Amino acid sequence: MRQFKYLLLGLVFFWGMSIQAQETGPIKVELVQQDGKWQLLRGGAPYYVNGVGGKDYLDQAAAYGANSLRTWSPDGAQEILDEAHSRGMTVLMGLWVGQERQGFNYDDPKGVKAQLEGFREVVKTFKDHPALLMWGIGNENDLFYSNFKVWNAIEDIASMIHEEDPNHPTMTVTAGLDVAEVQLIKERAPSIDIYGINTYAGLLGVGKELRQFGWDGPYMITEWGPNGHWEVPKTAWEAPIEQTSSQKAASYQERYNKGIAEDADMCIGSYVFLWGHKQETTGTWYGVFLADGTETEVMDVLEHSWTGEWPKNRAPHINSFTMNGKNVTESVFTQQGDVCTINIDAYDPDNDKLDYRWELLPESTDIRSGGDAEAKPEAMDFKIIKEENGVLQFRAPLKKGPYRMFLVIYDGNGNAATVNLPFYVKGDS
Repeated sequence: MRQFKYLLLGLVFFWGMSIQAQETGPIKVELVQQDGKWQLLRGGAPYYVNGVGGKDYLDQAAAYGANSLRTWSPDGAQEILDEAHSRGMTVLMGLWVGQERQGFNYDDPKGVKAQLEGFREVVKTFKDHPALLMWGIGNENDLFYSNFKVWNAIEDIASMIHEEDPNHPTMTVTAGLDVAEVQLIKERAPSIDIYGINTYAGLLGVGKELRQFGWDGPYMITEWGPNGHWEVPKTAWEAPIEQTSSQKAASYQERYNKGIAEDADMCIGSYVFLWGHKQETTGTWYGVFLADGTETEVMDVLEHSWTGEWPKNRAPHINSFTMNGKNVTESVFTQQGDVCTINIDAYDPDNDKLDYRWELLPESTDIRSGGDAEAKPEAMDFKIIKEENGVLQFRAPLKKGPYRMFLVIYDGNGNAATVNLPFYVKGDS
């Protein structure tokens, strides 16, 4: 059972408390380059980041081998730093730099100055906390922007941090990788020490592209995970097709091994996204946990990547699935009230008894950019005609439009597999 890991959590906690008792001031973090290889040092010792994006489930993070967490803003910073430190973890402390797409004006010198001075107070307040690893200045400020002055503002923030805090490096984060952003950061924000990249399907090519674009410093993968909702095939009605949890697990394994760990010369670590749960396009797309705290197959891969060991109890695995005999990429259409049949081929590696739970939702219309908060559609009642392991027969809704049928397969040991099938109901109403 995976839960045996929780027996270690008490040891992790007391170990972290022991460290906390010994460390009451800043721990110097620095970057060194030797024989062409960049390395992060913390307290003089090599420190490779196996991090999580988010502040929830920190007991599990520590037990499964993660050593750091990332925030996007300093909200709740004291509690987060203390919680991380008590578990022997560090924090990449985010400073949420104003987004042009959200209305921040970089032609307003008073607003820019106020932002800088606000961050100065944050840095002064938390720079000596022993859990602090580095400062993350902004997140995806290159997303839907046109005013290049944002990079000048980021330079002013980075320069201020180096002035106020000599013990922790600075990083800024872009949405994917583009030669223009690399050059702008080099030219306008030279006080940035580490290049942070949020990347998903494109992760395997990042190291090569960074070198081609002229970056010769260290970098980190600051968000990574499944194929993004903008990177996947779509149905005929433009609904993005989500990977199953098993397909995601395979993607995570390949991206960690062949993308992150393999570039030992420049990549100094990563933060997996999302260590928690959120609604973004769907409620299962990015989180490695479900809303009730259940863990997906992705967690098995992460634990193996971070510790070299597989969990004692593995998550269920989905081999294939169809609706009305069609693969999801074939764009499944049905008529109002028609009987639909879903077939799922799944198994449990430990032969645990599986529990299949279905949920029907209309396709989400609250789709936003850059990870902004989205609302989950309301679940719908639907008529079940037949339900047995791996098979569901149900009547299609009477209202035409796009829908998704979600399935979570629980193993009774804290693990689950997930899949959803988009389909379209045709009709006159």
